[in-house]
Amino acid sequence: MNSIPILYEDTDVLVINKPAGLIVHSDGRTHEPTVVDWILHTHPEIKGVGENKEAERSGLVHRLDRDTSGAMVVAKTQKAFEFLKKQFQTREVEKIYHAFVYGKMKQDEGVIDRSIARSKRGGALWSATRGKKGKEREAVTEYRVLARFQGQSLESKDSVQDSPWFTFLEMRPLTGRTHQLRVHLKAINYPVVCDKLYAPNRGCPLGFSRLALHARSLTLALPPLRQGYAGQANGKEIKIEAPYPEDFEKALSFTDT
Repeated sequence: MNSIPILYEDTDVLVINKPAGLIVHSDGRTHEPTVVDWILHTHPEIKGVGENKEAERSGLVHRLDRDTSGAMVVAKTQKAFEFLKKQFQTREVEKIYHAFVYGKMKQDEGVIDRSIARSKRGGALWSATRGKKGKEREAVTEYRVLARFQGQSLESKDSVQDSPWFTFLEMRPLTGRTHQLRVHLKAINYPVVCDKLYAPNRGCPLGFSRLALHARSLTLALPPLRQGYAGQANGKEIKIEAPYPEDFEKALSFTDT
């Protein structure tokens, strides 16, 4: 299978730049390649690391949606898994995402504090509006605007002045709910560009063919007393940044960033 870029690696921790279009682990219904397949091919010693020693989820501390690209951390040892998992559960890991959204967002920054539950429409949909059903879960997202611009498809011959508005956003989820960023942005009427689940009728402008969402960086503490780092009390905090993929770089050409 294709190689996945490694952003950071030591004896306990692996951080990768997940490509868009690749699922993290098997859903049991298909046999397509997964991130876990790549992990076990390149790092067979990770097999069984994680909750319940499940091989199909070896090393996984968290997940990214299929069409989301960017920084994703993998535990190489059981001790590292437990250490990292606790950080995610206690919300000590800072996760930064960048996204292109439809529309010209008015506020420069803000907080979306809306609980999330299953959507009454069923399927894989979640909701942060009146269309919710079942148990609601707290969900909070901070955001700030990086750029507002008028854009178009890369093939369009229309002038920029006649093109729709878009906003380039940075987001920091303070909770970790399924589809949280996508659902929150949909709830405030600025859905992610090319979100075929939450904005199926909006098309895919700016040259995207997938969800315009990228996990830009992770800031977390490394497990203490790692091999070669003896005496490092409480571990060292690091920030790992994932370079933009080609489609993001092309879309950024419409902005002044």
